[in-house]
Amino acid sequence: MPAIKRVVTDSRLPKTADVCVIGGGVAGVSTALELVERGLDVVLLEKGEIAAEQSSRNWGWCRQMGRDPREIPLIQISMAIWDGMDQRVEGQTGFTRCGILYLCEDEKQLAAKNDWYEKNARPAGLATRMIGAAEANELQPGCTKPWKGALYTPNDGRAEPFVAVPLMAEAFRRKGGKLFTNCAVRGLETKAGRISSVVTEKGAIACDTVVLAGGAWSRRFCHNLGIELPQLTVLNSVMRTEPIDTGLTRTCSGGGFTFRKRMDGGYTVTDNHFSVADIVPDSFRLFREFLPALMLDWSGLRLRLGKRFIEEAKLKRRWALDEVSPFEQVRILDPEPVNEVLDKAAAALKEYYPVFKPMKIAERWGGAIDAVPDAVPIISKVEKLPGFHLCTGFSGHGFGLGPGAGRLMAEIVTGAKTCVDPSPFRYTRFFDGTNPRPTTGL
Repeated sequence: MPAIKRVVTDSRLPKTADVCVIGGGVAGVSTALELVERGLDVVLLEKGEIAAEQSSRNWGWCRQMGRDPREIPLIQISMAIWDGMDQRVEGQTGFTRCGILYLCEDEKQLAAKNDWYEKNARPAGLATRMIGAAEANELQPGCTKPWKGALYTPNDGRAEPFVAVPLMAEAFRRKGGKLFTNCAVRGLETKAGRISSVVTEKGAIACDTVVLAGGAWSRRFCHNLGIELPQLTVLNSVMRTEPIDTGLTRTCSGGGFTFRKRMDGGYTVTDNHFSVADIVPDSFRLFREFLPALMLDWSGLRLRLGKRFIEEAKLKRRWALDEVSPFEQVRILDPEPVNEVLDKAAAALKEYYPVFKPMKIAERWGGAIDAVPDAVPIISKVEKLPGFHLCTGFSGHGFGLGPGAGRLMAEIVTGAKTCVDPSPFRYTRFFDGTNPRPTTGL
């Protein structure tokens, strides 16, 4: 697993809190930070370590382009928050507006990118633009197979996930928040039809407002509450290189690879399209809900039946609050990367950009992406259980969106005017006849 910046945490569980946030990834930490800055007494509870799962394992992209149109207003808010993040957390998150290119090899790819641009970027007023072959090759020079053109957003950026989220958690503590790692939440108690306390493995906290930002674990937590959450996981494989001087500072995707420059002088490298979906018991339970997404694009997904099916089947779906929970059994979800995917991406990168031929791979890892049927996050209260809120289902978009999602979640919790229209992110869209479907985001 990627090395993360360890965060000093509190030791004595409080008896009460205004809000408990469950989950120490970017969504949970951002929500907790926003809430404590509003003067609330906030407790952040993490079963393992801060950002030890997908929030440190993602690509580190902070992008506006290529998104589902429902996410664009939220990512614009998020990018503005990222701009001030270093000052806010008193540290170096690595955020920089380096620019991102979606490089195109042929006219078909250009047409698809242009379609997204005309339907989404232009109406939203993004800085994104379509560029021709000459500019694409000038901005990302040294390719052995000159590009036909690209979709380019000069003010998109990158940051360091394994550093940024822990820095945000430290800022949360400095501002008065209470943080507990290796402290799994087993469930919630209710009184008079609403939440009355949060039950952890170390004791209970009286609290009537809870935000679940549990990433890949959210469905299992909700199931024990009797709340349906259509969510599966997708495995993405990532690697990083040792420091190497290539002169390429812009982040890009194309030709079967992606890369971005890192603070340590190396690069984060992945396949630009390919992920693996392990078949698990929930794959059959949720087949109908996810079928439209599968029908939209099979090309970037490989279904795999293996040991993950047995591992998932062995974990409890129901448990009592005085029993050891699945979250204590698996502190950190640490899937193995698919090496053939990474080998292919590395070979393609070296073929297209010979400057990478001397690169040495320092580390490889896998990450479990929490996906929902329309690939748009849930940032919402859950009316069925007053006081309960969800901030999950980011479908691989969570790192860039995280700060904006945290602000929106905090506004929903406190009843404040929201920074964007929250309706696209409502929980009820899966059950109210809306029948949400994914769009052809890039």
